[in-house]
Amino acid sequence: MAKRWWWWRRLCGLQGPRASCPSGPPVLAALSLASIACLLQPATGLRCVCQLCARSNFTCETDGLCLVSVTHTPDNGMAYIRVCIPARDLQPPDRPFFCARSAPPSRTRCCNTDFCNDVDLSLSDPAEEREADSEFGPLEMVVAVGVPACLLCLLVTAGLCILRGHRGTRRALHVPLHTKEPLPLEQVFIDEGTSIRDLYDNTTTGSGSGLPLLVQRTIARTIMLQDSIGKGRFGEVWRGRWRGEDVAVKIFSSREERSWFREAEIYQTVMLRHENILGFIAADNKDNGTWTQLWLVSDYHELGSLFDYLNRFSLSVEELVKFSLSVASGLAHLHMDIVGTQGKPAIAHRDIKSKNILVKRNRTCCIADLGLAVRHDSTTDSIDIAPNNRVGTKRYMAPEVLDDTINMKHFDSFKRGDIYAFGLVLWEISRRCVVGGITEDYQLPYHDMVSPDPSVDDMRRVVCEQSLRPNVPNRWQSSESLRVMGRVMRECWYANASARLTALRVKKSLSQLSQLEDIKM
Repeated sequence: MAKRWWWWRRLCGLQGPRASCPSGPPVLAALSLASIACLLQPATGLRCVCQLCARSNFTCETDGLCLVSVTHTPDNGMAYIRVCIPARDLQPPDRPFFCARSAPPSRTRCCNTDFCNDVDLSLSDPAEEREADSEFGPLEMVVAVGVPACLLCLLVTAGLCILRGHRGTRRALHVPLHTKEPLPLEQVFIDEGTSIRDLYDNTTTGSGSGLPLLVQRTIARTIMLQDSIGKGRFGEVWRGRWRGEDVAVKIFSSREERSWFREAEIYQTVMLRHENILGFIAADNKDNGTWTQLWLVSDYHELGSLFDYLNRFSLSVEELVKFSLSVASGLAHLHMDIVGTQGKPAIAHRDIKSKNILVKRNRTCCIADLGLAVRHDSTTDSIDIAPNNRVGTKRYMAPEVLDDTINMKHFDSFKRGDIYAFGLVLWEISRRCVVGGITEDYQLPYHDMVSPDPSVDDMRRVVCEQSLRPNVPNRWQSSESLRVMGRVMRECWYANASARLTALRVKKSLSQLSQLEDIKM
């Protein structure tokens, strides 16, 4: 009740603790825009807990509201965000987007007293939710003390005037969640000078499941797109800038919403983060005024894909081993089933190829494009997979996929398909290795057996019926590293899927080769 009277006294321009407010039309006529503007915003100098404000002792000061948000993590933990929200970003004024009530597995609460966001929310306490609603909504408070309905109309009109003054041509009260220009939200959640790596250190729960959704949305909405760097199966990839950092933005059309959602879901699997898997940053949807774009934000690697790199550069023996081992390490981590309270399900990629592997600045590689990946739940022995079993790139499809004999109910079948494709990638890398001053031009696997855009029937005829594989040059026998590579790739592309090496076995073989090369150097 005290909070309600505080808002009511501000409305009437009175200061005394027991002052009474007149009622009726004269009151409405006396209200000024300044009074209404004050009603829409709490007093300046409100102090809140801000977990992203390490430089100010985790405290922020705002003229708006304090916010606390809790989200269930995939490992049944709870991740909290506590920040300040400036008054200019409380849009629409009568029910700000940031303070909108949400349902489990997440919950958000806004409040207007010092450090009021230093609380732990319950995801299943309706009484607390009602209390949270009553603490932040000034219009609800005014209605609660009996202000006539016409005052509500006056407040909406005043809000329109205020918003037009601050936002220019933007439409007040019905502000879209996404605009053509990035919303100035970076000051809301994230301290100036904070990098994406800092955010992972300060806001993740340790489960490796990615940044909290509010932080993801804040980052995505403040990215400035720079230039297009490529196109994929489901969308276009752009280079973007966020606070001076380059990021990659994969943009899906609204028709590909399921693909966007699936890839974002896979990237946020618990314990998935690994140095040899593309680093996921954020997922968000953007309304550009004509259609809705679906964004997937990830780390940016300026050297591009392995396909692009091998077309431009040849490799030393050291780079050959480094590239191959890093891809094997990423694939082994994907395939690995980590058991525990924060465990990771086994994941099969299903589209391993040189165009889906990126080269990092330190000349190692990371696996990208997880949109076709499937996960295996070891507790129920179930596989979440689309009904179409022929997915991926035809040139890299395993024999059992080409002739439609793959066992879709056995998860190891998908991992063995990845290994076959990885064997072809090893062949691509090895051809570009310089030994004795000699290297081959870059070529795709089966370049001399099928057309540039082969059909499934073309690949089945070569791979299954004729049992052909890419040619291994005789010169590889003069280098121990290339000789080992030739042996490993042959054991990866056996026609009998169960006879192929596992990703972990490949990683161990290449690790031994790497140690041998280090000794030579």
